[in-house]
Amino acid sequence: MTSVVRFFEYGPPEVLKIVDEAIAAPGPGEMRVRVEAIGLNRAEAAFRSGQYIEKAVLPSRLGYEAAGRVLELGPQVHGFGVGDAVCIIPGFSMNEYSVYAEETVVPAAAVFGRPPGLDHLQAAALWMAYLTAYGALIDAVPVAPGEAVIITAASSSVGLAAIAIANRIGAVPIAVTRSEGKRAGLLQAGATHVVVSALEDVAAEVQRITGGKGARLAFDPVGGPAAVAQLVPALAVGGTLILYGNLSGQAHSTPFPFGPAVRRALSLRGYLVFEVIADAARLARARDFILAGYADGDFRPQIARVFPFAQIVEAHRYLESNQQLGKVVVEVDAARPDRGAAGR
Repeated sequence: MTSVVRFFEYGPPEVLKIVDEAIAAPGPGEMRVRVEAIGLNRAEAAFRSGQYIEKAVLPSRLGYEAAGRVLELGPQVHGFGVGDAVCIIPGFSMNEYSVYAEETVVPAAAVFGRPPGLDHLQAAALWMAYLTAYGALIDAVPVAPGEAVIITAASSSVGLAAIAIANRIGAVPIAVTRSEGKRAGLLQAGATHVVVSALEDVAAEVQRITGGKGARLAFDPVGGPAAVAQLVPALAVGGTLILYGNLSGQAHSTPFPFGPAVRRALSLRGYLVFEVIADAARLARARDFILAGYADGDFRPQIARVFPFAQIVEAHRYLESNQQLGKVVVEVDAARPDRGAAGR
């Protein structure tokens, strides 16, 4: 038996329940992993509340990203050994696999070896954020040195990863946040400029910062009419607005800015990290880029707060509070004894 987080209905964090379930042996191409830490993502909150791009099959498990150790290998799995420290990346549907559990079975294709020197908490905070930011700034819309990048929701783990990637390639990261209280933390995290949207006109500030040229890219998880109205005037000629989330809850009414787009050759692009993860060649390039940045000391996941597994509801409340600067991580009891063979 293993403890697993499930939800039996859509709703707020309180619908999450910890239950004990039997765990099956891994099948072909799968492995069983003892979970040491879980990285929380807004996609999981959206899945839990029924607002995600994929609807949950209830009762549903949950979770895309984790760090742990291999307990058992299924047939046709190569390159790993029992006891290996690993990271689980979001390479699956949460209706098929999940990681909010003490132990879990996942596809080996969604598992990376843990980079040396990275503890289990940091390892649970690395891949989703950096893969998402890489896919936008390097893969989908390659940004050149000296070009400005607007990063909204900049205090999120993805926002901080985008700041780090922009700095590594010599671009100019302009962080946008709603809170003046996060300005110092964002500057310390590497933002060249910080714009507080509650106090400043984002487009006017970006145009001032760039000497009237505008930004090559706006990287936005908010969406909706307000986000488009705020960001489109801040773009350079030929610039692109990438939308990768729906924090506004207004994705259905996100407009295409036809007038500015045709006058200034602008693009609006939808993006999800899965387009990179689903392509083996693109994922390999992303992995190499991120590991090189980590090895050079340019990429370090920033953890906002760590919760124990028993406080998964409180962790989700905090995730949705927008208080954090960095990743919310849940630590599973790493000191408990292994449960032994699958299904016992």
